Amino acid sequence: MTYGDVAEYVGSNAPRQVGRVLAESGDEVDGQPLPWHRVLRADGRCAPHLFLRQRALLLLEGVPFRADRVLLRECRWDGIPAS
Repeated sequence: MTYGDVAEYVGSNAPRQVGRVLAESGDEVDGQPLPWHRVLRADGRCAPHLFLRQRALLLLEGVPFRADRVLLRECRWDGIPAS
């Protein structure tokens, strides 16, 4: 998902707030892992200050990249369950 996707999913139009919440939350919330690394910029790029770590985590999950961008058309989650 992108920051905008997450904002839309929770009924907000503020993708920057999503980024801020993720940055302030750390790797866990209430003892549960927070998959912050799965949230990307609208163009599929990782957060610049976390690029190496975020890319490595995504690659471990098999997420497809072209150069420095995730191929969102192939793996974007839209929040709608498959029927």
